[in-house]
Amino acid sequence: MCPPCRFAYLPFGVSADRAPKPRGLGGAARIGAGILSSRIFGLARDVLAAFFFGVGPHYDVFRTAFRGPNLLQNLLGEQTLSAAFIPIYSRLLSEGHKEQAARFAGAIFGLLFAAASAVSLAGVLLARPFVAITNPGYLGDAARVVAGELSVDRFELAVTAVRLLFPMALFLVLAAWTLGVLNSHRRFFLPYFAPVLWNAALIGGLVYAGWELLGAGGRAAVAGDQSRILLAAFVGGLVGGVLQFAVQLPLAVRLTGGFRPSMSLQTTGVAEAIRSFTPVLAARGAAQLSSYVDTLLASLLFAGAQSALGYAQTLYLLPISLFALSVAAAELPELSRRGELAQGELAVRTVKAVRRISFFVVPTQVGYIAFGLLIIAGLYRRGEFGAADNWVVYAVLAAYSMGLLATAWSRMLTNVFYAEGETRTPARIAVARIVLSLAIGVALMIWLDRVSVDSLVGDAGLVGALGDKGGRLRLGAVGLAIGSAFAAWFEWLRLRSGLRRLELSVAWPTAHVLAAYGRALVALAGGAALWYLVRDWAYLPAAALVLVGYASAYLVLSKIQSVPEAADLLSVFKRGPRSGD
Repeated sequence: MCPPCRFAYLPFGVSADRAPKPRGLGGAARIGAGILSSRIFGLARDVLAAFFFGVGPHYDVFRTAFRGPNLLQNLLGEQTLSAAFIPIYSRLLSEGHKEQAARFAGAIFGLLFAAASAVSLAGVLLARPFVAITNPGYLGDAARVVAGELSVDRFELAVTAVRLLFPMALFLVLAAWTLGVLNSHRRFFLPYFAPVLWNAALIGGLVYAGWELLGAGGRAAVAGDQSRILLAAFVGGLVGGVLQFAVQLPLAVRLTGGFRPSMSLQTTGVAEAIRSFTPVLAARGAAQLSSYVDTLLASLLFAGAQSALGYAQTLYLLPISLFALSVAAAELPELSRRGELAQGELAVRTVKAVRRISFFVVPTQVGYIAFGLLIIAGLYRRGEFGAADNWVVYAVLAAYSMGLLATAWSRMLTNVFYAEGETRTPARIAVARIVLSLAIGVALMIWLDRVSVDSLVGDAGLVGALGDKGGRLRLGAVGLAIGSAFAAWFEWLRLRSGLRRLELSVAWPTAHVLAAYGRALVALAGGAALWYLVRDWAYLPAAALVLVGYASAYLVLSKIQSVPEAADLLSVFKRGPRSGD
């Protein structure tokens, strides 16, 4: 076995000369580096999509067509496997049962492959009723196209897209299995970098079709054949799903010692995994149901409401993935290996993880609310994406951001429950959160859908004139985002209270969080001054300068106050993430 691989099988508590020594942010930094690479490509994908589609019916389909495959990926994929696979597989490795671990991995692979294949086939065959149920607002599009009220029949376009994308989901589910194996062996970078290939392939489809049309007839040709660009992107997504799985498979095979796929329910750990899997599956199913209900409700609003949610969600999910999930994912295998971990030490690790998450997410939340309008302009303001689009997406992002910190904390606390083998409590809380989110969101959606962008903004001098779209785009989607934010705080409060079931007393780092808000607000003044100075610049360089100034001021203030997370971050910048992943 190669030297880097031998560490994967050592239990905690071995001598320091044999065990790997984590430094600084460790696994979280490597996960963060992989996620950052993927998210950069994801932003590039959305920037291109904004250029070609703006806030409108084609981007509605672009976002909603992925809902079906995402359902399969989320139900059977990364977060579910984190609860059901990683704790058992990691424990078998730490106990020295390498062959049993390989058989367990093979059985889970076979069961996942069978389940994902069946659902993918069903998705292809039942695409029409699936789109009709999840997007009822599309059913009247054919008549609206004939009447000249809409440029494309979103229903027919979405059906074609769903048939292309469900097979992609099979490979993304299998890629989640490879992620579970690699994370358990402390190989963090590759599985979180692999989605770069998916995004790159999707970007390739957009560029191929879009630039061909631009060369043939300019912007008019693009506007006249946006459906062709959209379908080319989906073909790229299918190719990218295969690549995301294929690039991870060889290392996963080597680390497991050459696993053999099976569907045996008698293999050690499989029955336990299924018991853990069931409540998490229910929770993920409830979350997906909530997502589908949001999509369904948004389809009943103005054409483009789903687009506004989609653009905002890309930015909203960035810090959650980059900062919260990276820390939580790095902690889960470690906590799962340490069966003898004292409750006091577990509480200390939890608080440290929460501090680390807060250090990054607090300034992100403040920055989104203060500078979100400029950030969105810098990223998306070109082509079909105009000033009115800018304002409605910012309103949705600001609403989501109110619950950003609570969502980030909840990701970490959920993994604490998973590491302890308790999956039912997070599942019940997730269901309650969803019900609350919908109750608040629907009420506010109906009220805010009466408000147009131009009636709210008036003179939109900050990012240009609104144009005709200012009266057509409305704020109903903002209500759904506000409901999500309120429900996020409810979930965190319930999870924190639920820690008592684990006999875990966590002294929440309230002072640390308040200090982070203080530093962010001070840094905000510098960022606002920079925005004033560069108000006549192009949006992208202006946004870049303001954000760099704001982030630098926050980091300098943190360093002056000797915040440990700042020192860890600076040490990563000096040496870079460790190799071996």
